[in-house]
Amino acid sequence: MPDSQDAETSGEVPHRIRRLLRGPRPEAVPTVVGTACTLIGLMDIVFPRLRHSRVHALAELLPGAVSSLAAAASIVVGLLLLMLAHGLKRRKRRAWVAAVALLPVGAAAQLLYRHSVIGMVLSLVLMGVLIRYRAEFAALPDPRSRWMALANLVVMGAVSVTLGLLIVRSHPDAIEGSPSLGAQLEHVLWGLFGFEGPVDYRHGADYTVGYSLGALGLLTVATTAYLAFRPEHPAARLTPGDEERLRELLATHGRRDSLGHFALRRDKAVVFSPSGKAAVCYRVVSGVMLASGDPVGDVEAWPGAIACFMEEARAHSWTPAVMGCSETGGEVWTRETGLDALELGDEAIVDVADFTLSGRAMRNVRQMVKRIERAGYQTRVRRAADLGPEELEAIRRAAADWRGTDTERGFSMALGRIGDPADGDAVIATAHKAADEGAEGPYGDLKAVLHFVPWGPDGMSLELMRRDRSADPGMNELLIVAALQAAPELGVERVSLNFAMFRSALARGEKLGAGPVLRGWRALLVFLSRWFQIESLYKFNAKFQPRWEPRFVVFRNTRDLPRIGLAAMQAEGFVSLALPRLLRRGPRPEPRPCAHRQLADGQGLQQAA
Repeated sequence: MPDSQDAETSGEVPHRIRRLLRGPRPEAVPTVVGTACTLIGLMDIVFPRLRHSRVHALAELLPGAVSSLAAAASIVVGLLLLMLAHGLKRRKRRAWVAAVALLPVGAAAQLLYRHSVIGMVLSLVLMGVLIRYRAEFAALPDPRSRWMALANLVVMGAVSVTLGLLIVRSHPDAIEGSPSLGAQLEHVLWGLFGFEGPVDYRHGADYTVGYSLGALGLLTVATTAYLAFRPEHPAARLTPGDEERLRELLATHGRRDSLGHFALRRDKAVVFSPSGKAAVCYRVVSGVMLASGDPVGDVEAWPGAIACFMEEARAHSWTPAVMGCSETGGEVWTRETGLDALELGDEAIVDVADFTLSGRAMRNVRQMVKRIERAGYQTRVRRAADLGPEELEAIRRAAADWRGTDTERGFSMALGRIGDPADGDAVIATAHKAADEGAEGPYGDLKAVLHFVPWGPDGMSLELMRRDRSADPGMNELLIVAALQAAPELGVERVSLNFAMFRSALARGEKLGAGPVLRGWRALLVFLSRWFQIESLYKFNAKFQPRWEPRFVVFRNTRDLPRIGLAAMQAEGFVSLALPRLLRRGPRPEPRPCAHRQLADGQGLQQAA
């Protein structure tokens, strides 16, 4: 009787054979098909034309125009298949339809022009696989950008010119004379527009070259025009109904998450749980479905909202990700979806009852505040509803003028607006200094602004910090201290300050005894702080002796992290691929449960001056 190891091994072989006979797993089919599409596309473009075969002898009986058209079709189909390969890997339905339509044309071109039976068979086999597994290709289209048309024109133009030079040189025996590289390039450029160039051919090769160049030019123009003029998905906006439902959830459950109010950004999409008791707000950026913070609403209803979120991600083949969720939120996300979580940084939270300017630890802040007060600065901390419309408008204009960048930064911890009538519970702290007579600035005596959004009934979360660059240093410290001191009168017990990315790594890396890896990681973060305020935000927050609450990024697998990082940088406004605002368009969509609404570009991160 064989031992257990032999029995296990002997039972494993038939299992593997059965698995091979069943074919690839359905979830792996898109990746396999996309790779095969890439290979067949390259074959259609670069595979040599067979001269010694029975098919070649039969094809020679066909009219020359047929061979020329087949040559052009082979190149065009190859390029299109290369363009469709990524969409097939992402299970896009439109890519599937286009590939099924193109593969028979490519098979005919392989037979009539390249005289390759193998190439024809591979194309038809791939088409058969696509039809067999058509149910796997059901993903809806991605959000669209007009920049894709410009990128397509540049890339396809360069590819067409490169391939055109290869086509011009592919018939060396039929070229008359020895045309220079400049003449060949001129022939390519004229040929892309459908005209004859300076290079002459014999034996009918000019028809093949002409058709091929014309097809490349037509493909470039057609794909660019399609991307430029195709119907555009509307930019996502919270409808009044969505916003009202979210506010009702926040009124009941808003105390749980300091980032809850940021779900009310009006350029986010939202999915609600089937019960309507929870919701997830998100933005789609470069194929990443990016949520921020914890789900809004009842914790018991979170799984329903998360399931709708994941269903929407699967329907569009988007990469799901969550930025800045709490530890509880991370546990629910990972438990319900099988995703993974990684600590991203820490949120600085100050308990108002414990805050004091006394003590050695607060000496620097205390001295800075006293110095600025002696310089004549005064502070005011009020609810937004208590400010008049003229003062609110002046604060809005000043905040926009003092921003310092063309792009409003932020996504996960930014509201993107000040003084909206619906945000009357927000808190605005302002610094003022009377100027000399005749030297008053465009905003009067206003020198700095801090904007806090509600965090439940007894908390507030810092959303924006702006100051006049001509004001004395320390405006932000002055206003945070003023807000903390005024908090009891406002009924505020907790204040959330900025989010410090990779705070624990920075803190541990500067301690005595830190290892070389930790010190190297900290050195890299300090270097990146020149552009992304990593270290400066950490040190700024640490001045107020807060408690640190960890925040996490939730992701599907490690290889998605670079893509998620790029999408997060786009959403936060550090990287912008958007069209100018005047060129954006699209009506507001109607809300529907578990429904996708495409998003506009990211705005508004908390900034330290």
